[in-house]
Amino acid sequence: MNAPAALDWSTANQQLLVAEFARLRALLGDGSTDEAQVRISGLREALNEPAAIDTLVQLFALSAFERDLLLLCAGVEMDARLAQLCAQASGHTARPWATFGLALAALPAPHWSALAPLEPLRRWQLLEVDESAGLTAGRLRVDERVLHFIGGINYLDHRLQPLLQAVPRPGLMCHAHGAVVSAAIERLQQNRARLRPILLYGDDPFGQQDVAAAIAQHLGFALLRLHAADIPSSVHEQSVLATLWQREAALLGSALLIVAQDDDKVLDHFLVRLDGLVLVASRVPCALDGETFVVERPEVPEQRRLWHEAFGEYAAELAPTLDALAGQYRLGARRIASIAAQLGDQADSSRLHLACRGETPGLSELAKPITGLANWTDLVLPESQLLTLQQIAVHTHHRLTVHHDWGFADKSKRGLGIATLFWGDSGTGKTLAAEVLANTLGLALYRIDLSVVVSKYIGETEKNLRKVFDSAEELGAILLFDEADALFGKRSEVKDSHDRYANIEVSYLLQRMEAYRGLAILTTNHKAALDTAFARRLRFVVHFPFPDAAQREALWRGVFPSATPLAELDYAKLARLAVPGGTIRNIALSAAFLAAEARTPVSMQHLLRAAHIDAAKCDKPISDTETRGWV
Repeated sequence: MNAPAALDWSTANQQLLVAEFARLRALLGDGSTDEAQVRISGLREALNEPAAIDTLVQLFALSAFERDLLLLCAGVEMDARLAQLCAQASGHTARPWATFGLALAALPAPHWSALAPLEPLRRWQLLEVDESAGLTAGRLRVDERVLHFIGGINYLDHRLQPLLQAVPRPGLMCHAHGAVVSAAIERLQQNRARLRPILLYGDDPFGQQDVAAAIAQHLGFALLRLHAADIPSSVHEQSVLATLWQREAALLGSALLIVAQDDDKVLDHFLVRLDGLVLVASRVPCALDGETFVVERPEVPEQRRLWHEAFGEYAAELAPTLDALAGQYRLGARRIASIAAQLGDQADSSRLHLACRGETPGLSELAKPITGLANWTDLVLPESQLLTLQQIAVHTHHRLTVHHDWGFADKSKRGLGIATLFWGDSGTGKTLAAEVLANTLGLALYRIDLSVVVSKYIGETEKNLRKVFDSAEELGAILLFDEADALFGKRSEVKDSHDRYANIEVSYLLQRMEAYRGLAILTTNHKAALDTAFARRLRFVVHFPFPDAAQREALWRGVFPSATPLAELDYAKLARLAVPGGTIRNIALSAAFLAAEARTPVSMQHLLRAAHIDAAKCDKPISDTETRGWV
């Protein structure tokens, strides 16, 4: 009797299982095998796709006997009568389960190799054998994951769920990444007999995931992600994980993306255990028996195209801002698409810049953000220094036009960054100038904490610097290395291994400074301490001189906010005090607190007292000549 043609797959699969269990019961003496077989034939015609058990047969190359043995073990769990018949056949009513001895006696075309460790049933953990009672008498169990699959339910094995995450389908993609997808697919199709691993390395982790997802999608696979840190180190645990994954890859039709760590030896050993489509995402190239492709964040012109594509109909009115974003930030396609989806028609310049900055864990661990509130009027410097600072702003603002639209970046990738040195005594305005540039350009400003970056452990300083530069490039941030001579001083003569590594770290720094696509500002009190090899890589050098009397007077006139109540102040007399702008700000602030305590306007008397307090702090007494006539 044929099954109705309108049955959906799930229902037909369940009914086919019932008929298969009836056939197995008949083989154990309860019912007619011919009737069961007729029922099975009719149900097969109602299936628009192979039944789950037949998919297993195809995936794992099971023999007819192995198929029946797997069905028998599943039937014991799903069919109470079949479980009773197994117990009766064994002569133990308290043992309602299948054994290999029973299967050899009752099922057609039996063969001993069915339960060999390297044969499919045990190799892929479709069945488990309780060997304590012997191979023929021991209880056989179907793996729970496999049992549900036979029943028509296909889900990720619960043992793998904590380790694997689904990778979303690819979305917005730059042309370079699309070319990688095409090249990788071509290579894979040329080697269909054995799919070699694909290594995707570079500074765009989300781009690597999108490329991997596009490759998998084209080949008809879903994609799951595994972090290399979650791969066990022991050989036995690796073997178990590899087997479970191989089985899941077959059952789910999935490929695997492994997110690697630097110098991951565990990954190397794990990869040799895997077949099928495996992709590895890494920040740096690594030794891998497979195909290797570079996947990095897109260059500025491509970022501009992605921004315009992501905003669609709104791109025209946002064009100047989108061009600025492409020039200031180095974002991947997925981040750009996410920002566009988040803001939509609410996007404007301030919201876009804020969204682009986002979270920067790599910088926040090693650097301190500085809010740039100062402007050009707060800077009191000679005209030539002000012009140089303005040129730094011009170079930063017009990077996209000159480097990319006008082709300078095509000539060389070196020297695209704007490495700048500010040198001069403490308090002469070096940090203030960095704040002015950040505020003018609308960029984030980070002061690098050298005490955290520089490590006594070999190689750690380089890792910290890499983390700083990688995070800063995404942000388009201005990096401020305060008192840089502590890190960028003259390279030492090699006397021991630590000296060699110190020189390697300095060389790495010089390389990153030269390649950094943003503005890096280095400050030092002693220009002579810097290595000449480093100085050659600087685009700008700005000297912050000790202010003369006229400049000090200008600093005093601008130091107090407009809301501060002031008594009659003699700025010319105040300017006789030979201190830099930073000290002038400290004295003014201290005097303001003294006046607030006295509930009077800030007077020369308050300033004189504050000046002596500041001098005592630095153990540099003020001469009478400098403060004569203040009160």
